[in-house]
Amino acid sequence: MIIAIDGPASSGKGTLARLLARHYGLPHLDTGSLYRAVARKLLRDGADLGDEAAAGRAARALSAADLDDPGLRDETTGEAASIVSAMPDVRAALLDYQRTFAHQPGGAVLDGRDVGTVICPEADAKLFVTAAAAVRARRRADELRARGKAADEHRILEDIEARDRRDTRRAVAPLAPAMDAHLLDTSNLSIEAAFEAAKAVVESAVRKAMAERPPEKPAGL
Repeated sequence: MIIAIDGPASSGKGTLARLLARHYGLPHLDTGSLYRAVARKLLRDGADLGDEAAAGRAARALSAADLDDPGLRDETTGEAASIVSAMPDVRAALLDYQRTFAHQPGGAVLDGRDVGTVICPEADAKLFVTAAAAVRARRRADELRARGKAADEHRILEDIEARDRRDTRRAVAPLAPAMDAHLLDTSNLSIEAAFEAAKAVVESAVRKAMAERPPEKPAGL
């Protein structure tokens, strides 16, 4: 079973993906971490974030260890990731990694910006998780403060809106819900309520798949 969850920054898609993966016993991939790891490499090396050739090389050289870098969650890295993720060479370099992860035995849960539209258009269940920009900014600010960091909610809102514009307007794999994705607005939902709603979508998709599966022939026929 492949579960694809897309949506803008701080919409709650990552939290839901982790909860669903735990509930169904499936591996989980935050595809955004791949782009953050590429951006982190460029920042660490002092490279130009607009250098697509350098970004492509960084993407092809990614290792599992790069995904464990605690610096991936920094705001600076997130902003840089939004820039490199719009580069066709970077997206092409990471495409096979994501598809291979999704199609491992038993399936997986992936969250990102283009999982249901580009990476796994054949996913068994697709969700597009969203929330009002102001709500997402407040959530991000609360998260930072909980970690003991300063947070300017107005600045965070500006960054989120700028990231949304880049993600939705990029020429390659723009952020958009798949035609068959279920829209889940978490603006006024608790984590528990959002999880129950997401689980209901997955359960419905599973029942539909089972109903459409051809009946098995009796043994010996």
